[in-house]
Amino acid sequence: MDEQRARRGPPRWWRHGPAWWERREGREPRWPWRSTVLVTVFVLVGSNVAAHGQQGERAEPDLFARALLVVACGALLWRKRHPVAVVFGTAAAVMVYLGAGNPYGPVLFTVALACFSAVVAGHRRAAWAAMGMLWAGHVLVAHWLFRWLPPPADPAAPWGEEIVVATWVVAVAAVSELFRVRREQWARERAGRAEAARRRADEERLRIARELHDVIAHSISVINVQAGVGLALLDSDPEQARGALTTIKDQSKEALGEVRQVLDTLRAPGAAPRAPAPGLDRLPELVEQAARAGLTVDVEGRPPHLAPGMDLAAFRIVQEALTNVVRHSGSRHARVHLTHERDLLRLRVDDDGPATGTDAGGSGNGLAGIRERAAALGGTIEAGTRPDGGFRVLAVLPLAASAGTAPRRTKEDR
Repeated sequence: MDEQRARRGPPRWWRHGPAWWERREGREPRWPWRSTVLVTVFVLVGSNVAAHGQQGERAEPDLFARALLVVACGALLWRKRHPVAVVFGTAAAVMVYLGAGNPYGPVLFTVALACFSAVVAGHRRAAWAAMGMLWAGHVLVAHWLFRWLPPPADPAAPWGEEIVVATWVVAVAAVSELFRVRREQWARERAGRAEAARRRADEERLRIARELHDVIAHSISVINVQAGVGLALLDSDPEQARGALTTIKDQSKEALGEVRQVLDTLRAPGAAPRAPAPGLDRLPELVEQAARAGLTVDVEGRPPHLAPGMDLAAFRIVQEALTNVVRHSGSRHARVHLTHERDLLRLRVDDDGPATGTDAGGSGNGLAGIRERAAALGGTIEAGTRPDGGFRVLAVLPLAASAGTAPRRTKEDR
């Protein structure tokens, strides 16, 4: 840290923002050739016109005065790369120009443009200091040094003129600050839109990952069980082995279709899906698939009419719970209980156990995925062993409650 400060040089009280000698990150800004040439022509021509209008009051511009005009205008070419040096340089050149008794005119526009560039670039204090230096120099020349400076016999300037100059300085600073604030607001809005787009992309990737996990985990679990059955009965009971192979074929075909549907959203974002998303109306299908895997499922209750997003989440929750029973429970019997009130849907999946592995209960990504699904809808998931043995997955999803309203629980769910 100390070495970096030593390389950067001592701090400056007037600097607010990156030092002018430090290169900006990314590519260098473009050279403002066209605007600099236009300003130079405007200042040179306008100064000649001002000299005719102030003839007899101010000195006639000579070669040195014109050189100062060219220096003040030419320095603006570096206003985007070195705004602090330019704003002090133009202020000094204009102060010498006016101190030599040359006529007022568009030369002050060079300081205004340099101040504007410095403020917009973030060097506010440097711009204010340069403008203050110019105004203080004008006061010094107009009320004290005028006796020794051209034009001869030049009287002291009225103090009302200083009010005009101060007003001009404040106006330039105010316009520059207004543009800087607006530019920062635009930058924040662009950054906010970019962040929102990244967040939507992350949420979409998470949604696709959950869909793929739920589809593949369930299908592979059924296929694994049926493959084991087929291998065990291949010699002793070929017909039952044939049935297991048929189940593997059907299940793999269905899984491929669902995976293809999910992946289509990656190839054509925003496109309508080719098939409707699964919902609780496919619960009998799910029960049949579980039966092929050797799991008997009893369903109690009928689901209400749900919105597509809620319907898909409820289906995936039941699917994941049954997949966990197939993979991690020694029980071959499970119960699915559905109840709904005016604003709540409760899904409860129970099995009698016992657990058959160290990861019993589905402690991997499956339960995390359904918890995320429930949380996205404002609901909750509770999963754990039952007091009388076995395992329970309880989902409470709000049907009409606003987001952030905590779902209520009854004694029946405890």
